[in-house]
Parts: sequence; structure tokens; C-alpha cells
Amino acid sequence: MANKNLNAAKTAKKDEFYTQMSDIEMELQHYWQHFYDKVVLCNCDDPYESNFFKYFALHFNHLGLKKLICTCYNGSPIQGDELSLPFDFEDEEPKKIAHKVVITEVKDLNGDGAVDLSDVRILLQNDKNVLSTLETGDFRSKECIELLTEADIVVTNPPFSLFREYIAQLMEYEKKFLIIGNVNAITYKEVFPLFMNNKVWFGPSISSGDRKFNVPVDYPLNAAGCGIDTDGKRYIRVKGVRWFTNLDHKKRHEELDLVCRYSPEEYPTYDNYDAIEVGKTADIPYDYQYAIGVPITFIDKYNPDQFEIIGMAKRGAGDPALKSKVYTKDDYPNYSDLNATPTLMDSQGVLHNTYPRILIRNKHPRL
Repeated sequence: MANKNLNAAKTAKKDEFYTQMSDIEMELQHYWQHFYDKVVLCNCDDPYESNFFKYFALHFNHLGLKKLICTCYNGSPIQGDELSLPFDFEDEEPKKIAHKVVITEVKDLNGDGAVDLSDVRILLQNDKNVLSTLETGDFRSKECIELLTEADIVVTNPPFSLFREYIAQLMEYEKKFLIIGNVNAITYKEVFPLFMNNKVWFGPSISSGDRKFNVPVDYPLNAAGCGIDTDGKRYIRVKGVRWFTNLDHKKRHEELDLVCRYSPEEYPTYDNYDAIEVGKTADIPYDYQYAIGVPITFIDKYNPDQFEIIGMAKRGAGDPALKSKVYTKDDYPNYSDLNATPTLMDSQGVLHNTYPRILIRNKHPRL
């Protein structure tokens, strides 16, 4: 059952993270031209806690939005203080309920000459047409799919454990989107073809390092990078975060400056793929016209006008037809591991695995 699965993901996998406003602002500045007269849906966001909702509510007029819709699944596990619930509850502790907020205009309601969160708070507390409840708020439910069909652009941070299913739904309904995920999602067999066929790419603002996310009050802070900030909110730092999108941006068309020259000594050929190994994107040779294996982080620099993605060299996500050799247990005791990724032979004739590789071709090599 969809609702049961989502609840299990929230409690067991602990991947319900809350994005910092600074990260949202850094990324969204590259897409303002896409939002004029559009319906924006944030469908994994408690409207009282989500910085996505706050961003679009505060920039509603500047972006020229037509409508903003925000939904959450059974309320927020984070207690907030910036936007309070306008409901009255008999119990001392508010119930966890799923909300939907629909905004079609944001005005200076307190008359201070500016539109800010205080105006949004007044709007939520006094306009009964803006706020309502949902049965579950599950993005896969009928009520939420109806909202999805109405939306032009979806912007949110979906649960990492449901990323495959979430992005598949966006593609099924042919939606424009900007969402947060882990860089390793590109290796999923359901996701990689979207990158290879230029249906999805990375956003420009994050290409390395980690990012800070707020987490629910019951989230364990027992790892490096966890803590409690000056506002008393719990947070963790997550490595390998990226923005996934199909909204075009300028950085995607910047040409990668190639300065290395190919030589067989510097660029070994895989034993099981007809391609050369390039361990760093900066080391891609400018004069090589055949298949090249590069790290998955190459996508941070990928320009579809400069390169062609041929496939993925990885078990599961890869295309078996790209392999030039398949190892068997008769010849190699660790044949299963060797078949998982590209392999290289060292000077002693021993085969070694590499990390998963994206296979690319330079469209315009300087020969």
C-alpha cells in the first residue's frame, strides 16, 4: 500500500531532510525566466516548515507566478515557529495532518509597505480558501496526482529513498521540475537513461562538498556533521547532493576547456570495454575521438553540445551490449565483481575494478 510504504520510508530510512533557504536561493536564481505565469507545485513540503514554500510565497510577485500549491504528507515532524498552524486542537499536542495550501496572490496585508512572511502568515490564518486538509498527502495518491496534472513546474526535496518512484512520476506526467537528490541516483537503471537522452541534467549551484539539512526532532545526531544550530534546530550534513532538473540553464552550455593530449601510456584501455580510462574530468584528452570512461561527477560539467553520452559501465544500469568481454567463473574466481564495473590490468597482469563509469565521446575532438 502506497501510504504504508511512504510511512515506512520516513520512519526507517530517516531521509526526510529539510532544505536550507540559502541553497534554494543559490539555485533558483538561474531559472527565474522559467516561472512567469506558471503554476508551481511543492508536493513534499509542509507549508509551515518548508523553505521552498517560503521562497515562492515571498517571491510570488517578483517571479510573476500564476499559482503556488504546497502539500505535505501527514504534517511535519519538525516543530516550527515562523508560520504557525491556524487550526484549533483539543489535544495539547497538534495532530499530524496533511495540509494543502493554494495561493493565487500575495499582498501587503499588514500595510508595512513590503511583502514578507508576516503577510503570508496573515493570509494563511484568515483566508479559508487558501488552506485545506488532504486525506494523506502522499504524492502518489489520487488527490495529489490531480494537483500534479495542474502544475507547470514541480520544485521540492523528495525523500531520497523514494527518488526513483518520484522522478518516474514526473516523467510520466511530462512535468518540468527542479528537485534535490543524491549524485549516485544517476547510476540507477531508471534514472541514467534520462541523462543519456538529455531529458534530465544537474543544476549549476552544487557540484561538490556537502549540504546542511534540518531534520526531525527524533533524528539521531550520532554522526560527524550533525548538530543543533543557534535556533535550536537539529541538522545533518549530507554529501553528494545535487539538483536534478529539466529546466535549461546557461552553465549547461559552457564548454569544458580540455588541455590534455592523448597517449596510450597515460590513458589505459579497459579490459572489458572498448574505452580508455580517465579518472578525472579535467584529464579528458582533447584529441581522442573514441569512447572514454569518466567518473559519474562528469555530469557536473556535461555540455550536450560538446559531448555525447554513450552509456553506463556498471552492472544493472549499464548496457550489456557495450561490453567487449564478460568474465566467467571458470577463468576468474572473482568474476562477479569484475563484471560489475570496468576493469584495468596492472603491470603484473592482475585485473582490478574501477568505480562505475559513464562512457562518453567528444563530439568535436581537435585532431
